[in-house]
Amino acid sequence: MKLTWLGHAGFRLEIEGAVILIDPWLTGNPVFPEERRAEAIAGATHVLLTHGHSDHTGEALALAREGLPLVGIYDLLSWWESQHGITAIGFNKGGTVDLNGAAVTMVNATHSSSLTVEGRPVYAGHESGYMIRGEGRTIYVSGDTDIMADMEWMAELHRPEIGILAAGGHFTMDMQRAAWAAKRYFDFKTVIPCHYDTFPPIRQDPEVMRRALPGVQVLTPKVMETVEL
Repeated sequence: MKLTWLGHAGFRLEIEGAVILIDPWLTGNPVFPEERRAEAIAGATHVLLTHGHSDHTGEALALAREGLPLVGIYDLLSWWESQHGITAIGFNKGGTVDLNGAAVTMVNATHSSSLTVEGRPVYAGHESGYMIRGEGRTIYVSGDTDIMADMEWMAELHRPEIGILAAGGHFTMDMQRAAWAAKRYFDFKTVIPCHYDTFPPIRQDPEVMRRALPGVQVLTPKVMETVEL
């Protein structure tokens, strides 16, 4: 499988027969080269969203209008279906959907989730993470979250080998807290931090995570760099 960082919390995941764009914020993202948008979305089959904040849903409706189905929390996507006539796969915590052979299970996260409508925050369904199973392995996408006790049973039940962990601090775990969670609850072989270095409040040094996780491969690809997993 292949993983490409799109900057901030966005990824392009090529797994089984799916090309999944996870939380793609492309237009207006200060670290994403907008001239590479076509490259980032080429061949995409689905858009997977962790929650409603604009730094995660930024490109979602545009991509839906270009024909890609949105996948995520039922509340937000059913509303968007009714308002915008898009195609969506809305589901909820504990549910699993098949995306071209990749099994995507929605799990808990602890954060918040809203859209800004006429200058006011509007409820956008619950925040979430995902366990993505394919090609004989499981990837945990934490979404925006802090450490939570649910990580214990999630790790025991799903046994992910790869963790994509929010680690920017201020709005989510920072590198130290994400590393602590990885060490305390999971048995990752590979960890990829995200949601950091996009703007000043979430500046982080990934070496903090590397030092805290000896024996774990901590990958920090550049924006639009693809790694083989």
